[in-house]
Amino acid sequence: MSNSPVSILGIETSCDETSAAVVADGCHVLSSVVAGQDELHSKFGGVVPEIASRAHIERINPVIAQALDRAGVNPSDLAAIAVSNRPGLIGSLLIGVTAAKTLAWAWDKPLIDIDHVQAHIYAACLDADFPLPFPAVALVVSGGHTSLYFCQGPLDVIELGSTADDAAGEAFDKVAAILKLGYPGGPLIDKLSSRGNPQAVNFPRSWLSKESLGFSFSGIKTSVLYHVRGQNAQAKNVHLDAATKADIAASFQQAVVDVLVGKTMLALKQRSTDRVILGGGVCANTSLRAAIQRACEQAGTQLFLAPVRYCTDNAAMVAGLAYHKLQANQIADLSLTAHT
Repeated sequence: MSNSPVSILGIETSCDETSAAVVADGCHVLSSVVAGQDELHSKFGGVVPEIASRAHIERINPVIAQALDRAGVNPSDLAAIAVSNRPGLIGSLLIGVTAAKTLAWAWDKPLIDIDHVQAHIYAACLDADFPLPFPAVALVVSGGHTSLYFCQGPLDVIELGSTADDAAGEAFDKVAAILKLGYPGGPLIDKLSSRGNPQAVNFPRSWLSKESLGFSFSGIKTSVLYHVRGQNAQAKNVHLDAATKADIAASFQQAVVDVLVGKTMLALKQRSTDRVILGGGVCANTSLRAAIQRACEQAGTQLFLAPVRYCTDNAAMVAGLAYHKLQANQIADLSLTAHT
């Protein structure tokens, strides 16, 4: 019986990161290559789908080659090819799916399809020295998704609630645009908030109904807009000094973090579990990480945070989760397509 590691090549192109990675046995990251596109989209204040797709076409082959080279593996060493095929920008997803299908056919390897959001949950298991943290409540917070899940295993995931409008990361980007900070907005607001007073402005917290595990962030985005430009946002050329911008950013961030943490702790009570997983791009936010750490410590709950390097979109989380699908013989065929 062979003791060789089960190495999987993962491919991720769901939005504007072109990524490939090789992961052994579901947790040991041998390589992780991510080619971002911020410089292509920053002048537009958000991701332009057609530009993203064209960039993926240009970068996908070099990124895959680099991932294999860094891992020191050949195609013959791979157990499978995995790709995120949902959800995301359809044009972007199709680039990754086409590449994965081509390699699976050419190298005669199993093809494994991965849900991008579920992969964000699994990111907490990468490079970890602990057993799989299930069952658990998982919060995924990113530019496109803000959702709570109950996970009884890496492949047994039930959605408990999601956003009815803007995702948290999207709200960060829009508020950064209102404050004229630049793009992407999340890291810029996080940095600016460290110099501001989170109690300076009492922005609303949208809790929805008492027991709801859903989210809504469009209201707070509008509140920031009205606070800066006046009622109905009539003032167009408002000048804010640095201190005022910092206070607004910190107060907005605190309001979002309060809701994210509060809903997560409510889900814990409803599901009677003592484990929390946090993943997604906004998981890198320092205020969110600190707040959920405090809440879990006070509740006697174990917290499993995705490492910051695996918070934003990456193929390591895709390849890691694919290991468990391979073990369960959940294999896709070459008719695989992408879904938004």
